[in-house]
Amino acid sequence: MPQFTDLLFYALAGLTLLFGFLTVLNPLSRSPVTSAMFLVLTIISMAGLFVLLHAFFLAAVQVLVYAGAVMVVFLFVIMLLDLKEDERRHFNKVAVGLGGLSALAIAGSLVASVVKSVPVSATAGRMAEGDTKALGRLLFESHVLPFEILSVLLLVAMVGAILITKKDLR
Repeated sequence: MPQFTDLLFYALAGLTLLFGFLTVLNPLSRSPVTSAMFLVLTIISMAGLFVLLHAFFLAAVQVLVYAGAVMVVFLFVIMLLDLKEDERRHFNKVAVGLGGLSALAIAGSLVASVVKSVPVSATAGRMAEGDTKALGRLLFESHVLPFEILSVLLLVAMVGAILITKKDLR
């Protein structure tokens, strides 16, 4: 007989998958704001999964940073773009091809990183108990490059959104 935590895990995992699916393929509305709200629900249900893993710090960061701050930036960019209905329906075949190629490259790098992963270090035991000092040390001493790449990527995305919305590029 499954325990309550098992049932809660399956419910939260199902909600995460459902909301993630609705974020990408939204049958309710063609508005990107609705998809962004489904992304917020996905992030909140993922935070529930972190709570079940006793990673309370990560759950709080998930809600505060991603569901709060990052989604505000996403909604700001969506509102700034002011997409028209007829502009959203046309697909550029070259852009779709390059997007697919990029998705394959990201999937390949994900598979390569999982294959090359090393066993969890001794500090992981303390991190599972919620030691934020060990988590911060692990992230910022051995994983500095991904943080820097992510910050540059977010900066490029914001500059790109601003350039797209400009009517005059002269």
